[in-house]
Amino acid sequence: MHVVVDLNRCQGYAQCAFLAPRVFTMHGEESLLYTPVAPDDQRERVQRAVAACPVQAILVGEEAGAGAR
Repeated sequence: MHVVVDLNRCQGYAQCAFLAPRVFTMHGEESLLYTPVAPDDQRERVQRAVAACPVQAILVGEEAGAGAR
């Protein structure tokens, strides 16, 4: 599963890091680090993180893979 986070849009709420900590982690108080290709066993957690993002900064799937090229 391809994951892209718009880091200009991300406000550091860290909901994604709470819901999918193997894919998203906070570095300091405001900087987000993430895995651009999430393991298949994290699919449900990543989908929950996408839904929980208050600023809709996370894209997944084909649209994320196309944007990352």
